[in-house]
Amino acid sequence: MLTRREWLRNITLAAASITYPLKFLNTQEIPLITRAIPSSGERLPVIGLGGAATFGRLARNGDLETLREVMRTLLANGGTVFDTAEAYGPSEIIAGQLAQELGIEEQLFWSTKVNSAKPEWGPSYPDVTRQQIQDSFDRINKMPIDLMQIHNLGDIKTQLPMIQELKDQGRVRYIGITYDTPDRNDELIQAMREETLDFIGIDYAVDNTAAAETILPLAQDRGIATIIYQPFGRTRLWSRVAGRDVPEWAQEFNAKSWAQFFIKYVIAHPAVTVVTPATSKPDNLIDNMAGGIGELPDSSTLKRMEDFVAALPPAG
Repeated sequence: MLTRREWLRNITLAAASITYPLKFLNTQEIPLITRAIPSSGERLPVIGLGGAATFGRLARNGDLETLREVMRTLLANGGTVFDTAEAYGPSEIIAGQLAQELGIEEQLFWSTKVNSAKPEWGPSYPDVTRQQIQDSFDRINKMPIDLMQIHNLGDIKTQLPMIQELKDQGRVRYIGITYDTPDRNDELIQAMREETLDFIGIDYAVDNTAAAETILPLAQDRGIATIIYQPFGRTRLWSRVAGRDVPEWAQEFNAKSWAQFFIKYVIAHPAVTVVTPATSKPDNLIDNMAGGIGELPDSSTLKRMEDFVAALPPAG
């Protein structure tokens, strides 16, 4: 006999497949690409959903139905990874609420983050971190949480042992660190070399390729999975291609939109495990996920993509 949660889940996914007919992303003929987490071998769909930016703004505005459709669309088309954080305001609260209403919280791969330590927290800030962790458990309502990371490097020496303890207790499956400021590359690299990490979260895009020089190769060498947060450079790349058509040669690797062009560039790197662009629109999510099917650009095409974007006017 189906439980109420299972019944709700089945109804939800059935409704999503009717509303958003691009169910072909799940077919055997055109599968969504998956990548293995090096520390376990578990495979993840290469396209996920970010809870920051536009998703976070709608969460703050209370537009729950639209966000509900976005989360339905993610699962209906083979995605599982949802990335959020304490720092994203109500994003984690609303996403957890919607997932529980839909009965899908167990199906999602939840990636959340512990805030960076702040000077005003004073000497008791480990208690603040513990409360943040408990808040995430309460909001997500899943045990164990799939991934917990330290946001923007934080206080690695204090916070990493705290989340490692959660992993040892079986309350968290994977741990890691994130950063989005290039001036701290040396700190990230040092942590990757000295600490035992399952994941890192970084920025990487066709016009922001610094990670490919050191960080992504080091992740491969160290067996660390990677989440890419800004394949569109926030809105930078959209500004640069405004009013322009995708070049015809992009059809060679099945890129039919700028979103697919940018995403395919990122996931062509073998060290990239999953990309989590944020969106609050189901149609945009489907477009993003279509970047995770079919052919990927080869090395010569990647260079052509870089050169094409480099020749565009800078973002205004």
